[in-house]
Amino acid sequence: MPKRNFATSTKLVKVLPAAADAAGRAGRAVNLKNATFATVIVNVSQGNAATVAITLQQATNVAGAGAKALANAVPIWANLDTDASDTLVRQADAVSFTTDAAVKNKTIVFHIDPAYLDVNAGYRTLIVSTGASNAANVTSVDVLLDGSRYQSEPIPTALTD
Repeated sequence: MPKRNFATSTKLVKVLPAAADAAGRAGRAVNLKNATFATVIVNVSQGNAATVAITLQQATNVAGAGAKALANAVPIWANLDTDASDTLVRQADAVSFTTDAAVKNKTIVFHIDPAYLDVNAGYRTLIVSTGASNAANVTSVDVLLDGSRYQSEPIPTALTD
């Protein structure tokens, strides 16, 4: 039985490199057209007791045209203290998540079926944003695109239309 190889079966896209989040940031847009599933992984190193809001939007292209909130809530998991545990706890489905104010290292995971986007109106691109917080709060966001619709090596880019 062949073993699954992460590098040839999953596309890893860094949408927000680790940086201070005082003013909030919008991540690089990721095209979901070739994926059957997207997993958004947000890491927060919270050095200040100011919450961090994470929001999912959809757009019609990687330039962010027509950006708007997702219409359908998606599953969310969170670990609000990664130093104490490696367990993700199921949260209420939503299109955004706001951390608590505890000064901890955190991981938030969103699971997105590309069909949740407004595909009938041409929306197939995902944008992850963080809200204004504090310069001591450092965030990073990665998107894993799984289940490529088309078999190829390398997996097609998700950074173009």
